[in-house]
Amino acid sequence: MKNRIYMLAGLAGLTVLGFKLSSCVSIPRGATAVKPFNEQKYLGTWYEIARMDFKFEKGLSQVTANYSMNNDGTIKVKNRGFKNKEQEWKESIGKAKFVKSPDEARLKVSFFGPFYAGYNVIALDDDYKYALIAGNNLKYLWLLSREKTMPDYIKQRYLEHAKVLGYATEKLIWTKHD
Repeated sequence: MKNRIYMLAGLAGLTVLGFKLSSCVSIPRGATAVKPFNEQKYLGTWYEIARMDFKFEKGLSQVTANYSMNNDGTIKVKNRGFKNKEQEWKESIGKAKFVKSPDEARLKVSFFGPFYAGYNVIALDDDYKYALIAGNNLKYLWLLSREKTMPDYIKQRYLEHAKVLGYATEKLIWTKHD
């Protein structure tokens, strides 16, 4: 009986932990998501210009992200990059949901079941050609463009914005595109 109580308590604890992990998305202190935001204008293909390196993108070049609508109202996320060492393409497919409302560019993205991470558009030009994306914290940052390049003045503006928030922009990996 005593073991059964411990087991039930443990399962309850895991359930609470799982719920917290699956719904835990944030935005770096001082950052604000773009508002108003037009999800339809944001959909389509984006080229990664730079990123803070992390294990899922290590060694990748020619990285793109494609966003499209799923039938259930979520956004399909298709990330693709070329793994130089293995000479092969790597692809990850996930889904994104808005944290609050579709007019605020705060989303949560999942590639692994119930586990979500923050995806926050913190800078975006009026034509939806260039974007600065912050993750949950200062370890995740991306510069995205609709083309394989980004004008220097936009790049500098986004880098300054990120520095003010505390990002170590000197650690950015600049993505190579053919």
